[in-house]
Amino acid sequence: MGRATRRVAACAAAVLLAGGLQSSLAHGATTTPRIDLTVLVISDGGPATAAIAAELKSQGTPYKIVDLNDANRPVIDAAFLSDTLNGQPRGKYQGIVLPNDNPFAAGSAEMTAIAAYEAAFNVRQVDAYTYARPEVGLNWAVNPGYMGTLDGFQGEVSTAGLTGSFGYLKGSVPFEDNDPAVSESYGYLATPLATLPAGSTFTPLVEVPIPGSTAKGSLVGEYSHDGRKELVVTFVYNQYQQQYRLLARGIVDWITQGVHLGYDRNYFAAHVDDVFLSDDRWDTVLKCTPGDVTCPPGTPETANPIRMTVADAQYAKQWQTANNFTMDMVFNGGGSEDWKADHETTTDPVVDQMIADQTSYRWVNHTYTHPYLGCLQDVSVVPWKCTKDGAGNTVWIDQATINAQVKNNLDWAAARNLTLDKTELVTGEHSGLLTAPQETSDNPFLAPALAANGVKWTASDASREAAQRSIGSGVLTVPRYPMNVFYNAGTAKEQTDEYNWIYTSAANGGSGVCENNANSTCLPTPLDVNTGYLSYIVPLEARIDLGHVLSNDPRPHFIHQSNLSEDRIVYPVLERILSTYRSLHADNTPIVNLAQKDLGVEFQRRAAWNTALTSGQVTAYRVGDTITVNAPAGVQVQATMPTGTVQKLAIGTTAFGTAYAGSLSGWVKPGQLQSGIQLKLPAAATPASAPAAAPGVAAKSVTAPAPSDTKVVPQGTADAVPAGPGDTDRTDAPTLVPGSGAPVAGKGAVTGTTAGSTTGTAGKAAGKGTTQQHGKASGGKAEPAKKTAGQPGTR
Repeated sequence: MGRATRRVAACAAAVLLAGGLQSSLAHGATTTPRIDLTVLVISDGGPATAAIAAELKSQGTPYKIVDLNDANRPVIDAAFLSDTLNGQPRGKYQGIVLPNDNPFAAGSAEMTAIAAYEAAFNVRQVDAYTYARPEVGLNWAVNPGYMGTLDGFQGEVSTAGLTGSFGYLKGSVPFEDNDPAVSESYGYLATPLATLPAGSTFTPLVEVPIPGSTAKGSLVGEYSHDGRKELVVTFVYNQYQQQYRLLARGIVDWITQGVHLGYDRNYFAAHVDDVFLSDDRWDTVLKCTPGDVTCPPGTPETANPIRMTVADAQYAKQWQTANNFTMDMVFNGGGSEDWKADHETTTDPVVDQMIADQTSYRWVNHTYTHPYLGCLQDVSVVPWKCTKDGAGNTVWIDQATINAQVKNNLDWAAARNLTLDKTELVTGEHSGLLTAPQETSDNPFLAPALAANGVKWTASDASREAAQRSIGSGVLTVPRYPMNVFYNAGTAKEQTDEYNWIYTSAANGGSGVCENNANSTCLPTPLDVNTGYLSYIVPLEARIDLGHVLSNDPRPHFIHQSNLSEDRIVYPVLERILSTYRSLHADNTPIVNLAQKDLGVEFQRRAAWNTALTSGQVTAYRVGDTITVNAPAGVQVQATMPTGTVQKLAIGTTAFGTAYAGSLSGWVKPGQLQSGIQLKLPAAATPASAPAAAPGVAAKSVTAPAPSDTKVVPQGTADAVPAGPGDTDRTDAPTLVPGSGAPVAGKGAVTGTTAGSTTGTAGKAAGKGTTQQHGKASGGKAEPAKKTAGQPGTR
């Protein structure tokens, strides 16, 4: 790895003139420069630069990638970095990400141009992963120091970090240790140099106690020197690891000085499907679910289905209050009518209780009796298949049936004064949408039926379709993550028994499904059915779901009313997610808990914004305290700005954004009589002009032995290590090809030069890609089978 020449960087004025920035500097004394709101990412193909690019993409922040391994890449020189536009000096990038402090050869003209540009335009630099040494303001990582794996270590945000770009955290940054047999992280812990070049400072922002020492070593620190600021990161990471997810927002805020397009929120919503219905129960002897077509044809239906009681309903309300969290009740009114008929009563105490408490929840139409709304299923075989007519055409459930299922549930709710948003819908098991392999297209009668009932947002299964898409005209999907808490389990023992069956090899008594899927992992031995749920499944599922929450991912998660019943097995998972999140984040960064339609709007706006970005239709820049953004008509702009920022209107100003994570962020559109957007930054938060460069002073001579001039990237970082079975976000992670700056497969691939947004991860190929079919017991009577599941035990 090359090393920056600090003396050359310090002589900024001479370098700028010699480097071809003379035209920009000629106006520097009288003209405020324009800085385009784009981040330059110079990648060496490693996971650290890919992680930062993935965060920029997720946020919707424009960026450009230069791949150092590409023989045809552009040369990084003065003309690449800046120019003059209409007589005004222009910096083309508001921040620069490098794979380390100097990835070029010693004495490189490219590094000289970068240093000169940063000093001239007050642009910051992130060293995505470098090792500790005097050239970055640190002692060697020895005496005291540490070089090695950081698995299981506890990072700490310093006081400077908490009052700066990482102020959305409470302070703790725990490092993952998903597999004791695999090194998943590596870093260099070192202290700042006692004597720095004149005018230079090093401020640790994230530290770790150095093993065997009372000192703390820097993992993330700000090195201010030579008229520049550099974020020195001395540990390696990939985009999925919790330690990086906690710091990603702060890295982007630091490099952009809190002024950038795009934003990052932490979303979590829990949809409870099948409310008022009864769910079939897993049979621990048969290893299938009677009433579900995964059981052999002729298997007697469920004799003891799972349904909430009044006590369960009362507990749900109390739990929400205690945990400051609102669940979405996705209900089927026909389930109540069937229950009353089966029990020969005219009242349903569960319905009475929940409707009395209706304002405690959000309510979503789940159709009246939860039938399968795709093709007419032939369940005489396993797996089921679509019925064909005499000409070989698929027989679809007709439009009248779909229409009745949507409308009858709305009518049932209206008759009981149950308030809900009629534009939201979840079909039974997301049926009607394409369900591979049996159905390769949507039911053609679905879209017109939804439109006729005013539906605009219908749920889809993110394990089958990760992205939002249109259903006909005017209806959009809202992808939902299935949680690995099974619909057919009312007790922890049932859940664990089914989990063992799915995730244990055939040799160890399981189904062996986990052995036959490329995205699957198997348990080494079956879990203890008495203790395995709380000791293993709960922490694993909470970790997987928290990964979604920390990834700017709006997709809600779904569970089932059976999980609020009997042992109430879902609450420990939800509590773990919420408590862990709140233990790590400051009060200014709460979980964002939105309704289905609001999540749908978020997806819709992101899609329009990303299209505009990738097609080059967005221009955005800062001049002094003013941000100007132009986007296509009708496309709202997402941005993050300092507290106190306002939007300039044709006359006067108006508030911008909402407070989150210590900043203001949100969507914004032009005011009346305006074609573009102008935001005015508060004086205290306006990025300063470039400081004068201090004279170059050589770093203090250090006689301690230097480590190898090579950064260590352990295999567990290069290839993301899943937390356990069900963590297909990581088993489907992209593979970095040597010599390439971007992943070539899987989710999160960084392609192209301008950021779009994946709006988070690609979703679970739930249940490790297994396919399972489910039926439902309603009032104790098994209905026809209804699902090709994305996740085992979910519907």
